[in-house]
Amino acid sequence: MGRVTVSLDDLPLRDDLRGQKPYGAPQAPLPIALNVNENTHPVPDDVAADIVDSVAKAVTGLNRYPDREFSELREALADYLGHGLDADQIWAANGSNEVLQHILQAFAGPGRTAMGFAPTYSMYSLLTRGVGSEWIAATRGSRFEITADDAARQVREADPDVVFLCAPNNPTGTPLALEVVEAVYEASHGIVIVDEAYHEFAPADTPSALSLLPGRERLVVSRTMSKAFAFAGARVGYLAADPAFVDALRLVRLPYHLSAITQAAATAALRHSAEMLRTVSDIVEQRDRISGTLDALGYDPYPSGSNFVLFGGVDDPHDTWKRLYDRGVLVRDIGIPGHLRVSAGTAEETTAFLDALAAIRSERS
Repeated sequence: MGRVTVSLDDLPLRDDLRGQKPYGAPQAPLPIALNVNENTHPVPDDVAADIVDSVAKAVTGLNRYPDREFSELREALADYLGHGLDADQIWAANGSNEVLQHILQAFAGPGRTAMGFAPTYSMYSLLTRGVGSEWIAATRGSRFEITADDAARQVREADPDVVFLCAPNNPTGTPLALEVVEAVYEASHGIVIVDEAYHEFAPADTPSALSLLPGRERLVVSRTMSKAFAFAGARVGYLAADPAFVDALRLVRLPYHLSAITQAAATAALRHSAEMLRTVSDIVEQRDRISGTLDALGYDPYPSGSNFVLFGGVDDPHDTWKRLYDRGVLVRDIGIPGHLRVSAGTAEETTAFLDALAAIRSERS
């Protein structure tokens, strides 16, 4: 029997989803992939061996459901984060996107609003619309900065049910001062999410919003193992918040949402956190090298506290992106006019990107 094909317009899709586009960074089998802010350093061999051993032990019990409360993993995450956190203040899911989705399912939904400071992580608005909420795009300064007074003013005016603060911000790399978090929290009546997915790449003395959690039951700090832990393929995100906040997420999570294999792999990786994080300094070195070279080439790199660099001064972003692509280098055109974004890779990958960009610059001069 022949296959019948239809378009989305032919299906009874929710009206608020019509015309929307799914998240999707270009995927291509190029030798230098620096477009999705991955940690391009592989998991160390001895750590990988321990993870494999832990997963193998978990496999023998796959006939049973996993620990619904992922207790061992929560203990390990609390220990890693420090700040006096306990396991009952920790939640985890299949990537930080699912963590954020759980928050929105519990505290947003139809008739409610969520707000972020654009440009920011594109999944915030997609997740918001996915739960039937309205997305409000607040604004940033001319260099993508946020000040405490302006952020608080915009929050008071919009009165959203959920506020997203990305620290440092994706896709701009902009750092976020704790005074902004405090001001937004005081101005808000709803949930304030501080997304610290790239926190480990910030300067060592950069304070975390984790320090603000005591006494703030509507504040939540989300993290991920995808970036600094080189664990993107494992899909493990987590958060820290008041225990009552964590209880709320149990109301919306799917049963046994974290597999036994995921729990075993993540717990094993956390046993080696110091070794797993050794690549961070190498990545920061390459990030700063990228910024310095971009500046020397006449581009406008923005200050970054993450593992990527946003740079302006690109006359034709799509053409430059395509020329890099043709040279085997994949970066990200994020839709900001005159800008491109590149992840910091290994020294060899960084050299390949910088050499390709310099060659393109030379061709146009």
